[in-house]
Amino acid sequence: MTRIPGTENIEIKEKFEDRYRALSGKDYKKFIEASLSFMRKSIRVNTLKITVDELKKRLENEWELTQIPWCREGFFIEHRAGERRDIGNLIEHNLGYFYVQEAASMIPPVVLEAKPDDVVLDMCSSPGSKTTQLAAMMQNKGVLVSNDSDYKRMTPLSLNIQRTGATNTLVTLMEGRFFKMPFDKILLDAPCSGTGTIRKSLKTLKMWNPNMVKRIAGTQRQLIDVAFSCLKPGGVMTYSTCTLEPEENEAIIDFLLNKYENAKLEKINLNIKHGPAITEFNGQKYSKEVEKCLRIWPQDNDTCGFFVTKILKIR
Repeated sequence: MTRIPGTENIEIKEKFEDRYRALSGKDYKKFIEASLSFMRKSIRVNTLKITVDELKKRLENEWELTQIPWCREGFFIEHRAGERRDIGNLIEHNLGYFYVQEAASMIPPVVLEAKPDDVVLDMCSSPGSKTTQLAAMMQNKGVLVSNDSDYKRMTPLSLNIQRTGATNTLVTLMEGRFFKMPFDKILLDAPCSGTGTIRKSLKTLKMWNPNMVKRIAGTQRQLIDVAFSCLKPGGVMTYSTCTLEPEENEAIIDFLLNKYENAKLEKINLNIKHGPAITEFNGQKYSKEVEKCLRIWPQDNDTCGFFVTKILKIR
């Protein structure tokens, strides 16, 4: 990993350091090192427009593609001569042949396993990385509702849907808590404090504070409650964040399990390195079921930090 220039003397708040030393233990230095290093570029082939083999042929002379183990359409990408990182300027990107997507971000749709005849909700979808991935998995069939609550985020969402040719997608603008209709599958990539994405946005370290975490956790509890209520019996949903805060992750799942007897977790089996779930934090003990959640630290796979849970509604 290559350190981001200018981060040698970056300020890390004392409360942040204390918190993450407690969470990561002996791996704290590895966590900070990864969080302050450049992240590998990655793309997802858009199979609505091109096959994996066809895109590889178009790029292989100039770019080296390395398979992402947990997503067959995903690849780490590196310029063979080491001269370029601007993959968003490639004609193949503009044509919608691939989507520039962080590798760990590809996990929730893979776990959800949306099928062509499903009715699916992506509750907090902008800018559209997971929505367009779901549309490709569904082969542009079924119905995919792509929602966001911020009208300013409608532009990138709509542009990405158009660019990738996702035609089974309905875009809605509303707060997630107002959803009422039933869905076969729901993806809730909840708004979060983003401590897993420091390497993408160093200002996260400056903005972080415990009160912000508590406030966001309140929104997350509301969203997961509504999402589960909208899930059909026998349905599946994924809850994910790009934070490493237990209050926004394991605590949210614990809240759902305590409220709904028909909410069950399924263990996620993917070819990916991950850390153990947090079962106790700040004096709060969580359900043993949270051990089935996937907690990924940035140093585990040289990606962003991520948290993913697969939830079943058994009746």
